[in-house]
Amino acid sequence: MRWFVPYGNPTYFLWLALAIIPLMIGLLYGRRFRGYQTLISFFFLLLTFGGPNWRTGIALIGYFIYQILLVSGYSYYRQRKGSANKGWVFIGAVILAILPLVIVKVTPAIENGRQSIIGFLGISYITFKVVQTIMETRDGIIKEFHPVLFGQFLLFFPTISSGPIDRYRRFLTDYEKVPPQSEYLNLIQTGVRYIFTGFVYKFILAYFFGTMLMPIVERRALLAHGFSWNIVAYMYVYSMDLFFDFAGYSLFAVGISYLMGIKTPMNFNQPFKSKNIKDFWNRWHMTLSFWFRDYIFMRLVFFFMKHKVFKSRVTTANVCYVINMLIMGFWHGETWFYITYGLFHGVALVINDTWLRYKKKHQAVIPHNKLTELFAIFLTFNVVCFSFLIFSGFLNTLFFGPHRF
Repeated sequence: MRWFVPYGNPTYFLWLALAIIPLMIGLLYGRRFRGYQTLISFFFLLLTFGGPNWRTGIALIGYFIYQILLVSGYSYYRQRKGSANKGWVFIGAVILAILPLVIVKVTPAIENGRQSIIGFLGISYITFKVVQTIMETRDGIIKEFHPVLFGQFLLFFPTISSGPIDRYRRFLTDYEKVPPQSEYLNLIQTGVRYIFTGFVYKFILAYFFGTMLMPIVERRALLAHGFSWNIVAYMYVYSMDLFFDFAGYSLFAVGISYLMGIKTPMNFNQPFKSKNIKDFWNRWHMTLSFWFRDYIFMRLVFFFMKHKVFKSRVTTANVCYVINMLIMGFWHGETWFYITYGLFHGVALVINDTWLRYKKKHQAVIPHNKLTELFAIFLTFNVVCFSFLIFSGFLNTLFFGPHRF
């Protein structure tokens, strides 16, 4: 059996079209064929995790059963009448939920690059879904838990490998209803547009920057043996490749979801038009950014303020910015460049908030016009691109790796 990377080649899209057309016909006539949707989900999971990757498929099955049992158990505890809602039970459930991901992330660092046997494509994004469900169950936002529907949510195949990260209640709202025909026709129109835009992003622009241009600027930068303008060129080329490749994938995932009647949230909103670094994180990989904001940053702020760890709210927010982004850096990997990337953005958010407070107090003397907005966009773009240069690991190759040229 042939193995496919999701959205990796035209054949995958051919299979998608053949599989989704019956589902679309049903939705157009007011019916959602849930059994058929489950069948095609299984088929595409088999295409991704079968064949030579069958071991990751076994890991996915084991992980899936583990998380279903864990969330079911915690939901039963939390939703039973007179539940004590003990904090230690909640913390224990969250730790158990993230434990497989921690093992997968740490194993290469302690085993000389060897991958964990329990790892598989998309484990991070499924873990985020599990953790948010546990947290919202604890908060009383999720009143009922349905293991089968939760399983559909976790294994929704258009988004399983790299997001976007949906929310359980939002997904359930779409999954349990059929949109009116006029609304679904608009979803089809938007979904098809997203898919074609994704083709331009991923297979034309990302190919140009990543496959054609990047090897040239990388070679020139390595041949320079140190700091040179070629590093700057690599920085911009890598940033463009990263954006168009990931945004293209995300558009595919959202577009296919729309065709299935599921309004998966968007992941990118013109991030290179951001006027400051906080604005950037409200536009870049939005579902991940909002997940970290809602389930790590805000809860850290609440904890520190509740226990009066810091006297100042500003200090509390600044510390939480840095911790939040450091966790994001560690999530990407246990290397100095990923961790530095997280620290860089944490400090950048602190500086950004400091500047915005200063600017608010001195509105009379600090100009604000189209020119200053353009400068803010230009500055933010370059700060972000520099952070992507760190993230790329190229500086590690350039200064600490073996020289190929």
